[in-house]
Amino acid sequence: MTDPQFPISEFKSKSGFKRIRMALGYSMAGFRSAWRGEHAFRQELFMVVVAVVAALLLPVSALEKLLLIVVFVLVLIVELINSAIEAVVDRVSLERNPLSKNAKDFGSAAVLLSLMIAAATWLVILWPVFFHR
Repeated sequence: MTDPQFPISEFKSKSGFKRIRMALGYSMAGFRSAWRGEHAFRQELFMVVVAVVAALLLPVSALEKLLLIVVFVLVLIVELINSAIEAVVDRVSLERNPLSKNAKDFGSAAVLLSLMIAAATWLVILWPVFFHR
């Protein structure tokens, strides 16, 4: 029996291997949905693929290659969170509201910041490779 002070969603899974399998299924459904319905996600995924190939070919250390890849994966993560925020806002109401606009703008700003971090990381790592050798 659940404690009424701490309600638990009936959709929360319990534990064990079944929970892990279900979580993986939900994650894959999220990726499929993002691929189908989010143009920005598709663009950024293409950017990640290009970045991974480029990072692996660049004459930098393994740690630097990892960092070059991770910062673009971070962009995808933030984009997925931004898409989730937008979906929840739209689920609540499609009516224009300043708070809804703020929520969507905050998510968009987070994506922009993650892209700026990625660009700065690539610049800092690659500047010496191309301009100081």
